Amino acid sequence: MASAPQNSMPLFYKELVAISLEDHANLRTRKTDKPTWLANQHAIPLTVEEFPAAQRHYPIVFSIGDNPVPLALMGMSEGINVFISEDGQIEEEIYIPAYARRYPFMLAKLSPDAEELSLCFDPTSNLVGEFEDGTPLFEDGQPSEQIKGTLSFCEQFELAGNKTANFVKELEKHELLMDGELTFNRDDLEKPVVYRGFKIINEEKLRDLRGDVLRTWNKNGMLPLVFAHMLSLELVRDVFAKQANQSKLPTQSDAPAAGEAENTGEGDSTT
Repeated sequence: MASAPQNSMPLFYKELVAISLEDHANLRTRKTDKPTWLANQHAIPLTVEEFPAAQRHYPIVFSIGDNPVPLALMGMSEGINVFISEDGQIEEEIYIPAYARRYPFMLAKLSPDAEELSLCFDPTSNLVGEFEDGTPLFEDGQPSEQIKGTLSFCEQFELAGNKTANFVKELEKHELLMDGELTFNRDDLEKPVVYRGFKIINEEKLRDLRGDVLRTWNKNGMLPLVFAHMLSLELVRDVFAKQANQSKLPTQSDAPAAGEAENTGEGDSTT
């Protein structure tokens, strides 16, 4: 039974095991309408293909550091998802990112020098096991239609991930990503709360971009994705309001957020 290294597990995953007929002939997978693995996660990776659907429900930002990735901001503070309750109940109809929908499966290299990706699952999940219900992983010694569909979904996700990486590289090439900052003030707060630790597209630099670049982006579909990201930022106040209504705002001394947050004496603004 081949397992992936334990020191660098992707978000949600505690362990990864490659699916094989020898080890998993009797296992079944079952579905759930309560994604508990999302309950305490405030920022979920997105692919660019998801921008049009995702931007209607929550802000899309980019991670900091090397190789930024787009993120669905489902809560303002670390460990808080304002759309998913503690028991995994989806509080309102929203778009669930493909990154989360593929769980507990994913394609992964089981060793750094591996040339191919293997279809793996997280054995700590309660969605795969020797159940009486659910769909078998294998039927008559062959992968079931369910697992074939799962493999196809994960393959499409990897392709979308490559497109997303190219999209971000293009933004970085033109130095369009800048550090973001969100400041919120309410009557029930002693001081405004400032959230940092994420990146957004710099509107001023976008306006100054050469016409030939913009025309190329318009033709290849990149420009609508840029606008989807920028329009989605209007929803940050909605997410903050939901968190406030759920009594989950950070304390005045502890406000980790979309990256980090701190309280200042600045006026009310959003950048």
